[in-house]
Amino acid sequence: MKVVAIVQARVGSTRLPNKVMKLINGVPVIEVLLRRLNMAQAIDQVVVATSEEPNNADLIQHVTSLGFCCEIGSRNDVLDRYLKTAEKHKAEVIVRITGDCPLVDPVLVDMCVKTYFAENVDYLSNNHPPTFPDGLDVEVFSYQSLLCAAKESVSEYDREHVTPYLRVGTDFSQFSLTSKKDFSNHRWTLDEPEDFQVILNIFNHFYPDLEFGWNQVLELASRKPELFSMNGSILRDEGSAMNMGQKLWRRAKRVIPGGNMLLSKRAELFLPNKWPSYFDKTKGCRVWDLENHEYIDVSLMGVGTNILGYSHPEVDEAVVSVVKKGNLSTLNCPEEVYLAEKLVDLHSWADMVRFARTGGEANAIAIRIARAATGLDQIAVCGYHGWHDWYLSANLNQGDGLGEHLLPGLEPNGVPKTLKDTVHTFPYNDFERLKSIVKNNAIGAIVMEVERNRPPENNFLRHVRNLATEKGIVLIFDECSSGFRETFGGLHLKYGIDPDIAMFGKALGNGYAITAVIGKREVMEVAQSTFISSTFWTERVGPAAALATLDVMYREKSWELITRIGKKVRTGWQDLAQTHSIPISFWGISAMPGFTINSEMSAGYKTLITQEMLKQGYLASTSLYACTEHSKDILDGYFSSLDRVFNLISQCENQKHLNSVLDGPVCHSGFTRLN
Repeated sequence: MKVVAIVQARVGSTRLPNKVMKLINGVPVIEVLLRRLNMAQAIDQVVVATSEEPNNADLIQHVTSLGFCCEIGSRNDVLDRYLKTAEKHKAEVIVRITGDCPLVDPVLVDMCVKTYFAENVDYLSNNHPPTFPDGLDVEVFSYQSLLCAAKESVSEYDREHVTPYLRVGTDFSQFSLTSKKDFSNHRWTLDEPEDFQVILNIFNHFYPDLEFGWNQVLELASRKPELFSMNGSILRDEGSAMNMGQKLWRRAKRVIPGGNMLLSKRAELFLPNKWPSYFDKTKGCRVWDLENHEYIDVSLMGVGTNILGYSHPEVDEAVVSVVKKGNLSTLNCPEEVYLAEKLVDLHSWADMVRFARTGGEANAIAIRIARAATGLDQIAVCGYHGWHDWYLSANLNQGDGLGEHLLPGLEPNGVPKTLKDTVHTFPYNDFERLKSIVKNNAIGAIVMEVERNRPPENNFLRHVRNLATEKGIVLIFDECSSGFRETFGGLHLKYGIDPDIAMFGKALGNGYAITAVIGKREVMEVAQSTFISSTFWTERVGPAAALATLDVMYREKSWELITRIGKKVRTGWQDLAQTHSIPISFWGISAMPGFTINSEMSAGYKTLITQEMLKQGYLASTSLYACTEHSKDILDGYFSSLDRVFNLISQCENQKHLNSVLDGPVCHSGFTRLN
């Protein structure tokens, strides 16, 4: 019977890109693997099966230059790739080897093939259960079994990993080849950068010998364990349980501090080890991950950026139009003038506008202008206002001042210590605390969110406005989150309180970067007496997107719609909590509602919600940024799925029970809900 070893390999590994073409003593990994495998006596032919992506061209060229055949097939349906390769080369028995096993041992391969024939089975493996070192995996099976699996297997997992259907199917006779002693704790596979260093250490030790066996490597490990220590913390086969997003997230954290640019999008805040992490495309309130799994976003909606839903056709069309004409030039874009006029028209108290691209920048601009206008450096602050030095300097004072403002434990490392005592925090609705700060310090500006987690009480905003006017303090409302959600403009319009400066962001461009600082002329013109300038604040995409977004918002009265949606969602949460006797509390404005399960295990319950809803096709947690695409059908399906999760929560009587239904660790804490 013709025995063909099929090696699956491709360049586009998520965790270790181009791993099969990395050099070991000047030779690509794939060549080392093929040379070793070709020494096996029980194999008639060795073939490489790669995927159809263009970046595999160098791999294909190198394999064929060595005299081996290389077949091209599906990227994700590796089972089909194997079947077509086996058919083309008339294989009657297939030996499956993966490209991450450069230490493949030809003697062990021969033993597996001979045992396969001796036992007369359909399927044999030496890694179920694992007793050999990880990286020596060999599977042997008949063509007829592979054909049957290809016809009957329907799950994406089975088709990507080729043989699970053979292992669990009752129609296939099986045999497991095991080592007399368990060496499964040894890791010689190639998936991570640490793995590559271990592989290099092994081959460098034996160089130029390429015919060393796995027992010699074991002996080396006992004599020089330091050569193998780099990848000791990596679990065996953990990659098979990780989605592509998690693999890329792990890769990102090697080259990006923290893994990404925004705390609120870090995987650990949602579902450690299981969160998809990255998206491929979006539409409406739907998101497709890197593996083309579709999810309905009933969570952050781009962290509040997409009131009109993702990829709105009119907004995108406006952006594409200006991109085609040119985004940036020596001259200014006219759209910034049109946008400034529109924002002033929406806010009768405002006269002038400055643009930026992020909320943190907008806050920094407003603070600079206020300090320049008053000649005073000290700031009274309430709420969350970004990452810049002026804000984090509050934590140079005594205690964790910003702990009251949604993000506890922020370390002001790198913030000049000379900024100590320049920023003073006060809780929302605590007017007496603010009065005390103003009385005892030379305050030039009060910066605060109009509302975040609970509404103003006892005419709080009016008192703040009167105090600022009386003392000649610039009052700044940060509306980066709240703007355009309950009113067509700033939330302060709802309460009839005019600031001196207001900032808008997030939803203003429906996913495109644009923020605005609007203000009274006598304050804003002071910007000319200080230096505030940035090249990319003059690009065209942001203002063009904002103009289109405002037009659609006005036509559809989006603020009224998302407010109704948010209220409906909150009512739905309350009904489920009552049905399942789960104590919860609410926070957030109507268009950005959230809830907390009142329990010592609240973080675990939050994790469980995300975990179980993800399985049902939802990006969900304990909060929602409502958008116009959250239709009745979407929400009906959401609550039907959430009902099952709340029922599961109601059954969790203790931490032990909760841990038994969690598939991984509990999510990390992020923003708190204190103000």
